[in-house]
Amino acid sequence: MKGRESGMPQEETWDLFFDAPSVVGRLLLPAGGPLGDVAEFGCGYGTFTIPAARITEGVVTGLDIDPDMVACVQQKARRLRLDNIQATLRDFIALGSGLANGSQSHAMIYNLLHLENPVGLLQEAARTLAVGGRISVIHWRSDIPTPRGPSLAIRPTPEQCSAWLTHAGFQTIRLVELEDICPYHFGLTATH
Repeated sequence: MKGRESGMPQEETWDLFFDAPSVVGRLLLPAGGPLGDVAEFGCGYGTFTIPAARITEGVVTGLDIDPDMVACVQQKARRLRLDNIQATLRDFIALGSGLANGSQSHAMIYNLLHLENPVGLLQEAARTLAVGGRISVIHWRSDIPTPRGPSLAIRPTPEQCSAWLTHAGFQTIRLVELEDICPYHFGLTATH
């Protein structure tokens, strides 16, 4: 089930909005210790999948509903010889992630919490995380004009995302400054 306003622009345009390696480093690495398996909900072009695969000792499972996006990530993983990427076609909104309970050390939910059931998506991410696992969230800002993103009426604020994370069972929710590397987005991390 495609979510509301979930389309992607051309990859060349998409890549202009992020310094993806810096975003991933800032959101995934501060936990300390080695990073294990990572679940990415909505891998798209692999913008964040590739940098995550380069810094983890585990497997990055990139889930997406769009077969073209999954094929794109699979092709990039082969070309870059990143054998720790598993791009999977999956409607995780309707069917869940298909990942085992407590199997992941980190979950990435980037630009998706404007979808119809954000708490349900966060609860599914929490289910996949080991005790002490972490989640990172980024989303388009609603306090400034942006060149892309869902309509302002459905963009969540950092405060809304924090409340949803709390409702989904996350703790130690922290706003992460991204303006210097990702000026149109805010970021949050939390612990399961």
